[in-house]
Amino acid sequence: MSLEKKDEHDHEGWMKSRDLTPVETTYLTALMWLDRRFRIVDYLELLETLYYRVNLQMPKSHTEQYDLDNKFWYWYPLYALGSFSTLAYVVAAISGALLGFYYSPATTGDPSTAYNSIAFIMRDLQFGFMLRSIHRWSAQVMVAAVFLHMLRVYFTGAYKEPRELNWILGIILISLTMVFGYTGYLLPWDQLAFWAGQIGVEMSLSIPLAGEWIAQLLFGGFSLTQATLQRMYIIHVFLLPFVVTTLIAIHIGIVWVQGIAEPH
Repeated sequence: MSLEKKDEHDHEGWMKSRDLTPVETTYLTALMWLDRRFRIVDYLELLETLYYRVNLQMPKSHTEQYDLDNKFWYWYPLYALGSFSTLAYVVAAISGALLGFYYSPATTGDPSTAYNSIAFIMRDLQFGFMLRSIHRWSAQVMVAAVFLHMLRVYFTGAYKEPRELNWILGIILISLTMVFGYTGYLLPWDQLAFWAGQIGVEMSLSIPLAGEWIAQLLFGGFSLTQATLQRMYIIHVFLLPFVVTTLIAIHIGIVWVQGIAEPH
């Protein structure tokens, strides 16, 4: 009996010795058929070896580098940054919802209706100045806390196996946080907002191939109009809160299941 026939016979005997379902049997049979022809398992082993070699090249924390005890005290205050950024997000969401009662996303008039609604909140609405300041500062604190949180995760090695997916989810969340900040920055529709919007249009147009399409989608054209403000308002108020809240819930849920990663 040839070596290949012997291996095939051994594989069949192994499958018969296990109580496998028809789906599992079909899957294993197909996998073995492909492996005998394309050496799939060998290449998977090479990829696994490459993954761990790359992982070894990533920066090590102080505890790894100097073989210190895992429970090294000076990291622990930084472990509150994740919950701190979540708290800042909740404050920004509540204050933003209250501001929505008085804000009007319209560019008509000179100055615009949007700008006049902000002026009303700041000057005439009782506690309006405080409300907008809370919203603004909580948003800025959230951006800073998320950024510092990611630095802590990176330098303590908390992004490593089995937390790679949560690290990628964190990168998506900080990107959406930047979009949150940018869309909110345009809503007052003052000079700062106008030129920030113009820079956004120019940046979109600079993207190869898809630039014009992206500018049309996000800004409603190649110049700032009512469509621009309407899109920023919809993204900031109706789209991002639901997406970000869902992703934060998943992010926290994964941490809850896996546990908090102490310094490696």
